[in-house]
Amino acid sequence: QVQLVESGGGLVQAGGSLRLSCAPSSGTFSRYSLAWFRQAPGKEREFVGLISVTGGVKRYAESVKGRFTVSRDNAENTLYLQMNSLKPEDTAVYFCAKGRTPWSFGNSPDQFDSWGQGTQVTVSS
Repeated sequence: QVQLVESGGGLVQAGGSLRLSCAPSSGTFSRYSLAWFRQAPGKEREFVGLISVTGGVKRYAESVKGRFTVSRDNAENTLYLQMNSLKPEDTAVYFCAKGRTPWSFGNSPDQFDSWGQGTQVTVSS
């Protein structure tokens, strides 16, 4: 399995923006769908967004649609999550994940087989 590393988390005020990045510590994930999930304290891990291999397919959770954008740069072997208009309820640990196949387009964690350690995002009110 590919080991993934997230970066870019931090503390931001409500209404602010952050950009998360994810890259494999070795190998490549350019041939697989990729996704972002998040987990708040005491809650289950929830789907945030995903992107297909070419970037032609993107899906988002309703709670982030219109505010968050998933993108990828296959040449740089990097996945991004641009988060705008952040709200306190976006506070969570954010994880990137690699799909089991190039066509893993669902929102369930079991469709993804490699995960990062997570990066904390805290939005203050």
